[in-house]
Amino acid sequence: MCKKPMIILTGPTAVGKTALSIDLAKAINGAIISADSMQVYRHMDIGSAKITKEEMQGIPHYLIDVLEPQEEFHVVKFVELAKAALNEIYANGQIPIVTGGTGFYIQALLYDIDFTDQECDEAYRESLAQIAKEKGADVLHEMLREVDPKSAEAIHANNVKRVIRALEFYHLSGQKISEHNETEREKTSPYQFAYFVLTDDRTHLYERIEKRVDLMMEQGLLDEVKNLKAMGYHRDMVSMQGLGYKEILDALDGKITLDEAVLKIKKETRHFAKRQLTWFKRERDVIWFDKEKYDYRDDVILCDMIQILKEKEIYR
Repeated sequence: MCKKPMIILTGPTAVGKTALSIDLAKAINGAIISADSMQVYRHMDIGSAKITKEEMQGIPHYLIDVLEPQEEFHVVKFVELAKAALNEIYANGQIPIVTGGTGFYIQALLYDIDFTDQECDEAYRESLAQIAKEKGADVLHEMLREVDPKSAEAIHANNVKRVIRALEFYHLSGQKISEHNETEREKTSPYQFAYFVLTDDRTHLYERIEKRVDLMMEQGLLDEVKNLKAMGYHRDMVSMQGLGYKEILDALDGKITLDEAVLKIKKETRHFAKRQLTWFKRERDVIWFDKEKYDYRDDVILCDMIQILKEKEIYR
């Protein structure tokens, strides 16, 4: 049976994935599946740098504005929703373009990794959550570093949920989740795919990140977080721990000043971009596009991408 086509277009935050994904979709009759852990939430537009209806230019987009902020979104939910979107896209005779910066989600979909059967230990999970609450996320992260240094490197200390999951996996199986993931990564993809990663000179990328955060503030990120707070959403929710949201919440709660919050968002976003690049460097079969080498000409990048898609028989 012929493998169905799939295009991945990813890269670090603020590298310019959105504009290029639209151009690519228009050129090849594509539809876009968002692999972003924040754009899935309604009411969270500015802080997630969510694509607008105008920017979509009539291209179908999936997994944007589908959940309320109190709903949990994780890799299992992503794969479930993305597979439903794939079926619809194939039925419409279009080519799916998975775009966004959450490499873990992309990997799970591309290699059809099944996370649903993994055991859980509620009591152990609760005890870890308690440690994080009483002693802080860094103490929990240090516990992970002791048993699984590779996972500790890949998972940020603030991502308490994933730190707990990695510790729980080790507790239940005696195996490091990093080793388990590496085994899963060796799977062959059920798709005929091209995995494009955009990159840029680090200094230029960091400048773009700083400008983007300044623009978010101009567009009303403060009011967006105030509104979310007024709607009853709080920092214990996974959605409200997203980059940009937790820092502004701290400012609203008087823990830091607004200027400190903005500086913190910029710093954390730079670190996030660095971790994203580290992730993509570990992935197999990745085709890199360095924007600087292309003189920042998206049209030239697009031509080369289409040529590769033809060679891989993904697009004729």
